[in-house]
Amino acid sequence: MKSLEHKLEVLMFNSRWLLAPFYIGLILAIGILLIKFVKEFFKLAPQVFSADGSDIIIGILTLIDVVMIANLLIIIVFAGYENFVSKINTGDNEDRPNWMGHVGFADLKMKLIGSIVAISGIELLKAFMHVGSHSNEQLAWKVGIHMTFVISGVLYAVMDKLGGKHHAEE
Repeated sequence: MKSLEHKLEVLMFNSRWLLAPFYIGLILAIGILLIKFVKEFFKLAPQVFSADGSDIIIGILTLIDVVMIANLLIIIVFAGYENFVSKINTGDNEDRPNWMGHVGFADLKMKLIGSIVAISGIELLKAFMHVGSHSNEQLAWKVGIHMTFVISGVLYAVMDKLGGKHHAEE
């Protein structure tokens, strides 16, 4: 019976490698975002002298949006892989980000909700820059969704803080 238990535990432990293709897919998604970034950049660049200032700002906000999503993906890839699959051995590489290896699952969730709030805020700002092209109902939905993300983030942070105090006392 002990042998069967050991084999089952080895199988469960090694099953973590099934996550690796997901992280590879997210890396490929960053490549897709790079294509989107380049496309948006070359659409924006020729307009710099002819477009309205608000159109340039919206174009730049779109670029920031894409960069933030790419940053979020790299955080998820690094932290998720290191938390659930295996440590990333970069040796003594001076370019290794300081946060690598120090972002736990709770930290990852906080970074995720923070990024979602920031991305939502950028989308809301873009909508307000062209307020005339949206109905009041559309704007209300955008604000409502953004506030839902903000409140969810705050509530999650409070729950995480309270949970952290509880675990610290044990």
